[in-house]
Amino acid sequence: MTPGSKPRRLPKVGSARYEDAAYPMHASTPSPTTNGSAGDVGPWGVAGGYGALYRRTLRFWWIKAGGITVGMTGFFALYFQVLHHPGYVVTEMPLTALDHWFAFSPLWLVPYVSLWVFVVLPPILLTEPRELWSYAAASAALSGSGLLIFYFWPTTLPSMEIDWDRHPSVQFLKAVDASGNACPSLHVGFAVFTAVWLEKLGRRFRVGGGVRWLLQGWGLAIIVSTLGIKQHVVLDVIAGMLLAGVVAVAQLGWPGGARKPVIVPDVVHG
Repeated sequence: MTPGSKPRRLPKVGSARYEDAAYPMHASTPSPTTNGSAGDVGPWGVAGGYGALYRRTLRFWWIKAGGITVGMTGFFALYFQVLHHPGYVVTEMPLTALDHWFAFSPLWLVPYVSLWVFVVLPPILLTEPRELWSYAAASAALSGSGLLIFYFWPTTLPSMEIDWDRHPSVQFLKAVDASGNACPSLHVGFAVFTAVWLEKLGRRFRVGGGVRWLLQGWGLAIIVSTLGIKQHVVLDVIAGMLLAGVVAVAQLGWPGGARKPVIVPDVVHG
């Protein structure tokens, strides 16, 4: 920003107008000199190549790595504290017809644990400090609201007629995570929240539809896996999706809705 000039007015983080203002190289309106060809990257491509995405992960990498580490450590510390010391009487979640119909399989453990790779993808691709802080705040809001619900309305899973000794990998998870902190499922909540952000980033960087569908399928597999290993019931999943939806809308607004711009300094790209 030059001396005497006014700060640029950027819309709310995540809105379409914010994308064009903060990321002009990825503006949604094609440049007249390109005849729109910048968007023609094919179903598995990305504008600028995947090397451009890799370079984005290196920007502020120490902040991203530290923030992710501190955030996950703090979350799990509070999660297990609430799990073992709920504030009120624990309520057992009811089973639905879909819970009875959906069969258990230990194979679902693979997509279940992959959440911890899935959730780090959006923050490592962000390079604007304002957007990183916004993402961190929304993640904290999602975690904090879920933990408050766990404390004031603790829930647990009903007993499942499964011989866990025959499935040691899943039995280990059950021993560590127990069956409490059931509703809402924060596993589902973070899968949904991450999928929303990955779709937004995919459109921003003109990632091909094939890659974006693959990422959304990954998120869906994580959601379904919570039922597949009987770590959650259907009502937990629905509540987790709703909670993530509320947080995502609060942060990003309704898709296509108008956002009120706020004043921020000029954005510097390096």
